[in-house]
Amino acid sequence: MSGINKVILVGHLGKDPEVRNLDGGVSVASFPLATSESFNKDGRKVEQTEWHNIVMWRGLADVAAKFLQKGKLVYIEGKLRTRTFEDKGGVKKYTTEIVAENFTMLGRKSDFENEGGQRQNYKNEGLEQSFNGTADDDLPF
Repeated sequence: MSGINKVILVGHLGKDPEVRNLDGGVSVASFPLATSESFNKDGRKVEQTEWHNIVMWRGLADVAAKFLQKGKLVYIEGKLRTRTFEDKGGVKKYTTEIVAENFTMLGRKSDFENEGGQRQNYKNEGLEQSFNGTADDDLPF
């Protein structure tokens, strides 16, 4: 039996998506996402924030660049991916990212007045519909 690698997050963008274009015209967007939870400690309400590195590829990256902005509330589904790289000093480093497979913009209706006032779900399926990317998994790492 194979395993399951599924991540679901609801949080606020920490900054606008940063988009890069790689060889072959492949787009990749990345941004931090903050999720928060509250709990009581010694009779006081404590809020704990966790930061996640989000990566979106191809068409999904293009849609993210167009519609997502710092502070926006978003629902993201994806998978965990850990990769290695060498820093400038040649030291091997590890980073864990959420590779998004789809997202839905959340929030008040007024947050989306420029986009028609509707919530929209964007998927990375390879269908030839607007706002969709491809399902190829030829990631360069």
